[in-house]
Amino acid sequence: MSIVSWAMIIKRSQILSKAAAKAEHFEDHFWSGMELSQLFQEVQARKEQLTGSEQIFYSGFKEFARLHLSNGKVPEAVMDGASRSMRVSLSKEVELLEINLPFLATVGSISPYIGLFGTVWGIMHAFIALGTVKQATLSMVAPGIAEALVATAMGLFAAIPAVMAYNRLTSRVSKLENNYVNFMEEFSSILHRQAFAAPKE
Repeated sequence: MSIVSWAMIIKRSQILSKAAAKAEHFEDHFWSGMELSQLFQEVQARKEQLTGSEQIFYSGFKEFARLHLSNGKVPEAVMDGASRSMRVSLSKEVELLEINLPFLATVGSISPYIGLFGTVWGIMHAFIALGTVKQATLSMVAPGIAEALVATAMGLFAAIPAVMAYNRLTSRVSKLENNYVNFMEEFSSILHRQAFAAPKE
């Protein structure tokens, strides 16, 4: 469990670092003053590789453009559709970021109990063996008890990094989610101005 946990911790840390860097790079590009339609064309050219803020932008602008053509006279409907599309993308992106985190929480919760079970089991066997001899000495039970205590140490060795990593990674996911939400709100404001600025017949 410890080895699997460390593998997941390293992989998830790399994924979150990459996601944060991509979000920062895209948002810098977004706020550079480029036309939204031109940015959409750039993003659409690699739509199979989009993640994070890029995916939210792509989903929102695509739905906005589609509804604006068919429902331009009702800007409220256009904005509702675009916002709904972005919320779905946001939910999917956060779900991808949270992969493997429940496993770390599970390891952090149950590893000490597995270690404790091993300790109890080992001590029980040490005392059973002690009962079969006429004269008991410390040297007879010490190895068995020491081995039993190693089980507790192993449980803690697996649990402590898992709990610390879970808290740290969860915090990073929450920070990224807030970043995505803020971007979505700012982008929605821009789309809102465009939708309501359109001439009505």
